[in-house]
Amino acid sequence: MRRKKIFRWWLLPLIAVLIFLLTLFAGNHREMVEAWYSRGLYPYLACVLSAISSVFPFSLDDMLYGLLILAIPVLIVLLVIRKLSFKRVGKIVLNVLAAMYILFYVLWGFNYYRSGLNSRLGIENATPDRNEFVAVMQELIEKTNKSYCSLDDLERSEVDRLVEESYKNLAPVLKLHYPAGIRNDKSITLSRLFAQSGITGYFGPFFNEVQVNKKVLPVEYPAVLAHEKAHQFGITGESEANFYAWLVCSESKSRELNYSGNLFVLRYFFYQARSLETYPDLVKMISPGVQNDFDRIREHWNKMRKANYEKVASKVNDAYLKTNAIEAGIDDYYGVVKHVMDFSLDSTFNKQIIPFPKNHEQK
Repeated sequence: MRRKKIFRWWLLPLIAVLIFLLTLFAGNHREMVEAWYSRGLYPYLACVLSAISSVFPFSLDDMLYGLLILAIPVLIVLLVIRKLSFKRVGKIVLNVLAAMYILFYVLWGFNYYRSGLNSRLGIENATPDRNEFVAVMQELIEKTNKSYCSLDDLERSEVDRLVEESYKNLAPVLKLHYPAGIRNDKSITLSRLFAQSGITGYFGPFFNEVQVNKKVLPVEYPAVLAHEKAHQFGITGESEANFYAWLVCSESKSRELNYSGNLFVLRYFFYQARSLETYPDLVKMISPGVQNDFDRIREHWNKMRKANYEKVASKVNDAYLKTNAIEAGIDDYYGVVKHVMDFSLDSTFNKQIIPFPKNHEQK
């Protein structure tokens, strides 16, 4: 009888160890993960989980994290009043952590070990020189200026429809198993706290939920939403999710999405170009309206941002990404520049994209 109880008690930690060993195996067999998990099992898991979570108007992931945080003082109180022993509390904590670890990787996390974007989409790895980089950036600035418009009156439900429409159109090129579930946008419960940490959105892996910060400005919303939806499709890397967000928005039939996507990715290009001699000339190319939006976004987030909160959030995110095979950590977000350059210089891949008819009359 005692042996049976011990076996049951250590079952979850034992499975967690096996999952850890599987992640080591997966890291060396990415094509297998791509075929069997990312394109095989995961889309069906996403369908089931998102169908369940979409019934609830609030975030189930937020609720789960809230309960886990609440459990800490509860366990401490039970320990103090001697309702639970140290040994018992230790076993409870160990099993909860093991369960979370197992669920994270089984439900979504193994996507971290899928094939890289270039391999997955068949895009050549480019080695652009400075002139090619500047040329692509100039073209991007021109597209951003041309698509400039106001998004203040665009309903979020319409943005969601347009983003989904573009994902569906690009699914064959982006090698997506469409629809792979329901991607209803849910607002982050503690949006202001997340805004103070500089977080615009996140994907909840336990209930397959797309979540965007309520504080995001209308001009940012399409790109942020498309980024989080990319995670729901099993795109784990931040640079890859940024690339998907840009491509989905820039290839949409909507001028508003075009503008949001181009504005979104352009800031990463300017960060990359800051050491170039031509940087001042590139800045001068920006139209007054676009520059005003850049300034407005920066001022908006600076008013809410708290340096200490953001520093902690950045360190946690950096450690999380590096633990999950994203070697660049938090700097991975800036890797979108490489993906855009590879895409822009690969004419063969570009020809696969069948664009929507554009309707860019000024509104």
